[in-house]
Amino acid sequence: MKLKTLYLILCVIGAVLPYWQFVPWVSQNGLSMPLFFHQLFANRISSFFGLDLLVSAAVLVVFMRSESSRLRIAGRWLPILALLLVGVSLAFPMFLYMRERSIEQAEPATTFESVEGSPQLSKQT
Repeated sequence: MKLKTLYLILCVIGAVLPYWQFVPWVSQNGLSMPLFFHQLFANRISSFFGLDLLVSAAVLVVFMRSESSRLRIAGRWLPILALLLVGVSLAFPMFLYMRERSIEQAEPATTFESVEGSPQLSKQT
């Protein structure tokens, strides 16, 4: 399976699983942000996960900004939107998919050719 395909599968999983829990919570409580943060930090273990996710999101933003500039990734605002609307679980695989696609488009196709028994990497034109 190609990495791009795996990243797309992870995007779907990363969007469905969090919303599987969030949608019922919103239907029960509304969009009460004070209640959301109160419950997110209700005990030490949930605080651990909440803070870990906040730090991971910050690191992801720095990584996405750096790699987007370096690889000139088009549509680099999409993972940021995904981060704000869903979270790291969607934004990270989405960005990795876009990064992989950008790398594939930037590099010409390569194949291995054998010259007198020794494999050599050659570029196709």
